[in-house]
Amino acid sequence: MFDVLANGIQRLTVFAAEGLVTPGGTTPAGTGEAAVPAANYAGEALHVAEEAAGMNMWLMLVIWGAVIVGFWFLMMRPQKKREKKMKEMQAGIKAGDNVVTNGGMFGRVADVGTDCFVVEMGISGRTVKVPILKSDVLGVREPVLTPPPKETTEA
Repeated sequence: MFDVLANGIQRLTVFAAEGLVTPGGTTPAGTGEAAVPAANYAGEALHVAEEAAGMNMWLMLVIWGAVIVGFWFLMMRPQKKREKKMKEMQAGIKAGDNVVTNGGMFGRVADVGTDCFVVEMGISGRTVKVPILKSDVLGVREPVLTPPPKETTEA
């Protein structure tokens, strides 16, 4: 790869501090300057090209690192905070609390086990006790059983 790059650099016209130097090592006609070998500048240009390639690699690594860190801050970190908050809420539930499950069912916690709750579900004295995993409890909330107010039409 570097041979191709070196050949390409030798074929290009290189601008030197003393003047314009062509790949053949001659100066343009009429400038009156001495001929400067183009090989000196081609080797220097190759060295500069290698340094630029190294800098591009480091720049690419820095950009990918920034993308990964940004992804972690925007996606993973908030998710971990939500999970931690949910686990703390689930660990704080005790017998007698009203809960809602992930399926949208309401109930009252009758007993707390190691990995599940025993939840009473039902109304008007007809209840059923159902074991539910702690991870399936969405939150502590009482159901609203009153109907919404009826709208009256004014004539």
